[in-house]
Amino acid sequence: MSFKDHILSSFIALENEVETNNYVHKLRGEALKDFENLGIPQRKEEAYKYTSLKSLFNKDYSLFPKKETSIDYGDIKKYLVHQIDAYRIIFIDGIYSSHLSQTTHDKFDVCLMSSALNNPKYASVIENYYNKLATKDGLTSLNAAFAKEGAYIHIGKNIAVEKPIEIVYFSTGNEAEMMTQPRNLVVVGENSQVQVIERHQSLSDNAVLTNCVTEIYAAKRALVDWYKIQNDKLSASLIDHTFAEQKDNSEVRIHTFSFGGKVTRNNLSFYQRGEHCNSVLNGVTIIEGKQHVDHSTLVHHTAPNCESFQEYKQIFDERAVGVFNGKVLVDKIAQKINAYQQNNNILVSDTSTINAKPQLEIFADDVRCSHGCTIGQLDEEALFYMQARGIPKKEARALLMFAFANSVLETVKIPEIKSRITKLIAMKLGVEIGFDL
Repeated sequence: MSFKDHILSSFIALENEVETNNYVHKLRGEALKDFENLGIPQRKEEAYKYTSLKSLFNKDYSLFPKKETSIDYGDIKKYLVHQIDAYRIIFIDGIYSSHLSQTTHDKFDVCLMSSALNNPKYASVIENYYNKLATKDGLTSLNAAFAKEGAYIHIGKNIAVEKPIEIVYFSTGNEAEMMTQPRNLVVVGENSQVQVIERHQSLSDNAVLTNCVTEIYAAKRALVDWYKIQNDKLSASLIDHTFAEQKDNSEVRIHTFSFGGKVTRNNLSFYQRGEHCNSVLNGVTIIEGKQHVDHSTLVHHTAPNCESFQEYKQIFDERAVGVFNGKVLVDKIAQKINAYQQNNNILVSDTSTINAKPQLEIFADDVRCSHGCTIGQLDEEALFYMQARGIPKKEARALLMFAFANSVLETVKIPEIKSRITKLIAMKLGVEIGFDL
């Protein structure tokens, strides 16, 4: 059975499990038709020229877990940022785990997508925001057709959420091959602030494919600070689509740290729909072996007097492959834009690869936009200098790589996250570093 046939038969099973007489299920039917027409993106498409998804979709994935699995806090503690108090939304094989989570409906809503989809209380928010921002392609349509669970975060006006929100999706490996379709919706009201930590983590070596879609709406003067920690097992692959819409004077920052997984594709799309917006897209990638990480970014400036800042630092070893496709689009009306995009890469071995394509499309005449890309190796003179002062070569290389990534780490606003990322980088480089950058 082909993957497409498997999807169509599985959709019939889904209809027996979910509420079919509502707004979202009508979208599901339309999305399924879109998936039938569009299919899985192919390498002949420019956006996927350097990333083949063929090997990911030739498996007989289970789309629904056959049984619920109970795991204890001790089994997952090391994957959580447990040093800080946080709201937590924890999923096990796509199913919400109430005893591991801490949600709230007090001054704002941090809860489940399934609750929001089936509760009339949230109907207006769902109808105004759900699936309104995600662009239509085969994979986002596939998610829209099958998504039934994820995080729902709705923050009203003038609220600074006092602690971070941690969203973690665990896969237990009870299915030999499993595909999950998380869906997150985040709506942040005027003058409000929130920090979010997101992670997808396998607990076994069985094959897992995650096709995730997140929509973020930042109202006037809102601040969203989002951290994606991607350090999964080599049997797991992630296709992540994150869309952000910004209104006047809002700021959205997304930091992506990619260290693990077999194939990781990050699609980040920002739409500035108000003046004096600021968009920040930062990333650190360190991979080796046959790992593949693809960052595809878009910042669309549709209003004047806005800024965007992109900085991606990437290190590739052995036969690892990286892709960076960054695009800044400035509409004619969007005068006085300040847009910066930088992608710096280090190829540690002669067999590693980076395919970079920074792009600027500018239709306004009063802007300041720049982009740059560098591809090189470690500075041999600096390496020799450090060795001459008694630092072993392995540690010297690690220190140079830490320094290389430091400008991105400096943008991390949560100290515990900064410490966690520092330790993950040290582990990837195979050294112990006794300080936090």
